[in-house]
Amino acid sequence: MKPRIIVCGLGRTGYQIFSLLKQQGASVVGISDRLVPGNCQDLIIGDFRAAATLLAAGIQEAQTLVITSSDDALNLAILTQARVLNPRIRIISRLFNNSLGDRLDQILPNHVSLSVAALAAPVFAFAAMGNQAIGQLRLFNQTWPIHEEYIHESHPWNGCRLNELWEDRSRMLIYYRPVQGQVSLVSAVVQGRTLQSGDRIIVGTQPNIRSRRGSWLRRLFKVLTNLRQFQHHGQPILAGTLALLLTIFIATLTYVSVQLNTSIVDALYFSVGMITGAGGKEEVAELAPDSIKIFTAVMMLVGAGVIGICYALLNDFILGTRFNQFLDAARVPSRHHYIVCGLGGIGVQIINQLHSHGYDVVVIEPDTHNRFLGVARSLGVPVIIGDASLATHLKAANIHTAEALLAVTSSDMTNVEISLSAKALTPNLPIVVRNHDPQFARGVQQVFNFEVVLSPTELATPAFAAAALGGRILGNGMTGDTLWVALATTITLKHPFCGRRVKDLTLDIEFVPLYIETRNQKLHGLDLLETALAAGDVLYLTMPASQLEQLWRVTPSQLLAS
Repeated sequence: MKPRIIVCGLGRTGYQIFSLLKQQGASVVGISDRLVPGNCQDLIIGDFRAAATLLAAGIQEAQTLVITSSDDALNLAILTQARVLNPRIRIISRLFNNSLGDRLDQILPNHVSLSVAALAAPVFAFAAMGNQAIGQLRLFNQTWPIHEEYIHESHPWNGCRLNELWEDRSRMLIYYRPVQGQVSLVSAVVQGRTLQSGDRIIVGTQPNIRSRRGSWLRRLFKVLTNLRQFQHHGQPILAGTLALLLTIFIATLTYVSVQLNTSIVDALYFSVGMITGAGGKEEVAELAPDSIKIFTAVMMLVGAGVIGICYALLNDFILGTRFNQFLDAARVPSRHHYIVCGLGGIGVQIINQLHSHGYDVVVIEPDTHNRFLGVARSLGVPVIIGDASLATHLKAANIHTAEALLAVTSSDMTNVEISLSAKALTPNLPIVVRNHDPQFARGVQQVFNFEVVLSPTELATPAFAAAALGGRILGNGMTGDTLWVALATTITLKHPFCGRRVKDLTLDIEFVPLYIETRNQKLHGLDLLETALAAGDVLYLTMPASQLEQLWRVTPSQLLAS
């Protein structure tokens, strides 16, 4: 049988996507530039960009190509070669450059760009906010955290009816696994089942947006209380300024003492003009004795040096990075903020996520030329330039009053070092750690007792696999060995769902309806189940990825982005 999906690039991320697709029963072929231990079946070895390699993988007959290299330039080269060989193939591209990905999505048909950082960052942010998220769901222009609830004896939902939870618009019930027997979520809701100990349920929760209400007086107070944070920046300038004023004072006092008929104002005017080189009132020195003229010459040389030093310090402070550091230190929140260590691809996405939810954020980044410094500062997020593993920089970020710390640099060892330093200062501070190796991540969490250790690759893999299986995916998650996806389908007159009740459809096809957009309104809860779908409606639903083919058989062109 010809392959339906090709995964190009079996690195750490690509191999996990390849394995997950095979686990879900998809017909998939992998392309690697080297042998993959333990799995030689359905594998092509060769140059990713070579037409011969892509043809050997079945590019001309394939429906989807997933490009997973970590090199944007290489991924773009593979994309162009693939489109030459098969102009109609659907392509999922892994791109670090989000703006490039957006342009490609707009220009190229059947193209979806995904970023590991953008997919993983919301889960990191949710973990820092206290949500043990297993995925994310994009609904109502918000990213909802998805988590699994295990119902135990003291759980607040123990004994609650599922139809009561279903009616709550602040949450979306996605998956239900009873402790005994097997029943779909919709059937359990219709039957009015109650949750009992041992049941598991996956829920998407609407995020809370913290209001940003702060008076100018409070902001000014924050600046004044944080002046101590940048004393080391102002000390050289203060010393230079005092040296300049002292030079002017000595010169003025000398001219007034020797020339008794010279006023203090004239002496001051001449001293400032002489030292700065602007000139003025030269007669003060021209009519003076030779000793004063020699003193004037010396003061000119000394003044030139002092002025040069002051100008250099001011230029370095204003035009260099010190002024931004000065302002950043003044804007560091005093409490209830989040500290992000590492301003890389994931770090900047986490900042955007937390900032959009109304939370205060502080960044610690050692690279003064980091490409994302401008992005952080444009959001009003203070950046402390320095090594986050040092106690001085953690204290400068007010770690003792922070809500949580996220160590998300590109180095696993650096993240562990930062986290251990933070634990030494504040043992009870929640810490979220980035770690590339999922197995190592679990060991690190157990040994060092970190709250959460997450692998971006492990978090992003389901999204790539779900996108490869079809449609523009609105969300995804894993429960056990089952990958489920959220998507939207538009109802047309020829759509087999048209005219049928949602509740009846769930008996034929395994899916969970989330809500319906119809006639400029959104239907949710029990009204959704009783609604008959009409042309123009948009049905948002979740279903196991392995069941997506049921929709392809009947509506291959109806899966739309929302």
